[in-house]
Amino acid sequence: MNNQIVSVDLGSNSFRVLKYDCLNHQIISEHNEVVGMADGLVDTGIISKEAIARVIKAINHSIEIINYNPKEAVCVTTAAMRKASNSQEVLECLKKETELDFKIIDGEEEARLTLLAVKYALKREKIESNNFVLLDIGGGSTEIIVNCNENYQAKSFDFGIVTMTQKYLKSNDLQKDLENRKSEIKLFLDSLNIDFKKFPFVATAGTPTTIAAIKLGQDFFSYDRNIVNGTVVTLEDLSFCLNILKNSSKDEITKLVGKGRVEFIEVGILIYKTIFEVLNKKESIVLDDGLREGVAINYCLTKCKD
Repeated sequence: MNNQIVSVDLGSNSFRVLKYDCLNHQIISEHNEVVGMADGLVDTGIISKEAIARVIKAINHSIEIINYNPKEAVCVTTAAMRKASNSQEVLECLKKETELDFKIIDGEEEARLTLLAVKYALKREKIESNNFVLLDIGGGSTEIIVNCNENYQAKSFDFGIVTMTQKYLKSNDLQKDLENRKSEIKLFLDSLNIDFKKFPFVATAGTPTTIAAIKLGQDFFSYDRNIVNGTVVTLEDLSFCLNILKNSSKDEITKLVGKGRVEFIEVGILIYKTIFEVLNKKESIVLDDGLREGVAINYCLTKCKD
């Protein structure tokens, strides 16, 4: 196992595991599940017992499927755990029940690791990768990273598809909230004094990959990351997907996006659309690679050197 690593990303909605080959920088196997860890977090401020039970079940399931030693896995967790008042209690419980030792990372580290994965992915897909703007839409936070050669500027914004959906269901002010977020993002981008016209717009995470998959005629069950990687998604594709969602039954939407994502996908698309508008872009390059890949690559670069 010296040249292999298992990385685990416990997000606000998704649980993602990766077994990675450090020598060849290739994915050996992977497992994803929706665990809804941030369910109810907006109202209660805590990770619920039900969510913890779902996470434990998903972890045990992943150990069976990926066949890894939980004590050797490198595990990170993000926005939901950053926000929850009972996060330490939850982490202790997960370690006791599953032996996975999660580290809460801040938005800056999340952005750094995601960027690392995306740089490798762009190289693999033979896409010029010196200057680009990266969007990572999570369940509890959204990261925007501006890469300029070997330097980058990143900001983690305190909203995601789960938290924004939950707020929207309560206040019914989604459009107003999105406009406020747009101003917040524009302020960050303007402060960099960069002309983004020549910066490709790259997007990762569940919402962009789902739209790319639908565009390619895939659904949740036929999803193929190798085909999705490098797909160009346009503003028209976002409108097309929103139209499909409005005219489909819950069962049809579940088949397209997967169980546990149905109620969040529309808000995800609207967040994605908002970033398109702020950047004044008409298309973006979609990649499946994200935080868990970044965690694995980071480990390989720092721990697996000859």
